[in-house]
Amino acid sequence: MPNISEMIATIKLEAKGAAPWTGSAEISPRVLAAMAAVPRHAFVPSNLQYSAYDNGPLPIGHGQTISQPYIVALMTDLLDLHETDTVLEVGTGSGYQAAVLSRLVRQVYGMENISALAISARRRMQRLGYENVEVVWGNGFNGLQQFAPYDAILVAAAPQQVPEALIQQLKPGGRLVIPVGNPGYSQDLKVFLKDNRGEVSVKTVLPVAFVPLLDLTMADPASQANS
Repeated sequence: MPNISEMIATIKLEAKGAAPWTGSAEISPRVLAAMAAVPRHAFVPSNLQYSAYDNGPLPIGHGQTISQPYIVALMTDLLDLHETDTVLEVGTGSGYQAAVLSRLVRQVYGMENISALAISARRRMQRLGYENVEVVWGNGFNGLQQFAPYDAILVAAAPQQVPEALIQQLKPGGRLVIPVGNPGYSQDLKVFLKDNRGEVSVKTVLPVAFVPLLDLTMADPASQANS
C-alpha cells in the first residue's frame, strides 16, 4: 500500500508532467507539507483505506468522490494562500480538501449540499481536531454569505457555469479555483482573480473531470432545509 511519502513523490512527478498546462513544474513546499500532515485514509471509507494514498479519486458514497491527491495539491496551490486567510470550500464531501486547507489558513468554511456527507464531515473534523474548519449544509451555488467576503474560494465539483454568488463573495485580491463544464464532457479547471477594483480575470489551467455541482434550488424543496 502506498504511503504518504510516496503520495508526495507522485504529486511532484505529476506537477512536472502537467507543467505545459499549469505553467509551473512544482507545488509549493507549504502545500506539500499540508498534504503530508493530513491522513488521507481517515477521509475515505474503511474498505478503501488500502488505496487512500494512490494518486486517484475514490468514491465516498452518495455518488461523490474524494479528488486525487495531485488535483487537491494543485487547486490548493493555485489559491496562493496566506496564514491569515479565510477560505470557503464548496463541495466538502468527506472533508479531505478542507483539512488540507486548514493547515494553511486561519479559517475554513466547508459547504456540502448532501446532508449525510455534511454531518459525517462535521463529526470527522471534530474527531480529528480540525478546530478551524466549520462544515455547513447548504446550496453551494449560493455561496455562504454569512461569513463573506473570502480571501479565497475553492469549488470541488463542477458547475456548467460559475455561480455569480461566488464571484460576489470573493474579496478584492482574492482567487476562486473551480472546475467548469458539463458532466461527462470536457471540463476545465479555472482560476478567477478579482483585482482591487473588483474586476475579474480568468485563466484556464488544465482539463479535469469532476462530479457535477448540484443546485439545490432545482431539487425537491424538502431537500433544501438547512442543518
